[in-house]
Amino acid sequence: MSPRPRRSYDQYCSAARALDAVGDRWTLLIVRELLAGPRRYTDLHADLPGVSTDVLASRLRDMERDGLTTRRRLPPPGAVSVYELTARGRSLLPVLEALGTWGAGELGERRPTDAVRAHWFALPLLRALREAGVTEGLVEVRLEEGDFHLHAGAGAEGEGRPVYGDGPAPGEPDARLVLDAGTCAALGRGGTGLRDAVRDGRVVVTGDGAAAKALREG
Repeated sequence: MSPRPRRSYDQYCSAARALDAVGDRWTLLIVRELLAGPRRYTDLHADLPGVSTDVLASRLRDMERDGLTTRRRLPPPGAVSVYELTARGRSLLPVLEALGTWGAGELGERRPTDAVRAHWFALPLLRALREAGVTEGLVEVRLEEGDFHLHAGAGAEGEGRPVYGDGPAPGEPDARLVLDAGTCAALGRGGTGLRDAVRDGRVVVTGDGAAAKALREG
């Protein structure tokens, strides 16, 4: 099936042009998931609760047409197709970070109908790490909802490495953070800084790397 014709606001405005490409429902959340690196269609569908298979397939086709993603076949024994961001797609990271900061005040109490994945806190924590002066290193995060890891400093323009990943860090992390979702939300709102949360005991930091030492000594 070919991509649907692109709808346009037909306005000579950079914001309107941007929304032509990424303004459809689910598109930016697909970018959020692909910031973790190449993902299979089934993985994307599992981590985007509420999206239909038809809509997800349609958005992925549109994103490939618009140069935000590419699709490739993994070699055996995987032999499956994966989707990944292009440099243009990865350049949406600061857009997602800004949206997350703007929307953090809307979180409030978690509703009974709200789905949650641990790695959805990755982008707010990436910003919190940067504001705390941690600009490089592998950071493992442990929440009650699950574990994920961050590559502090990832996401620079043209840089292809993943920003985050599900599960424990691959190898020994430079820092390991243990906290709860409420603290993650507070960090995202900007009401508290990561160094303050460490000092207050809301974030427990372990590890011997530079990132851990910076957070403990700040």
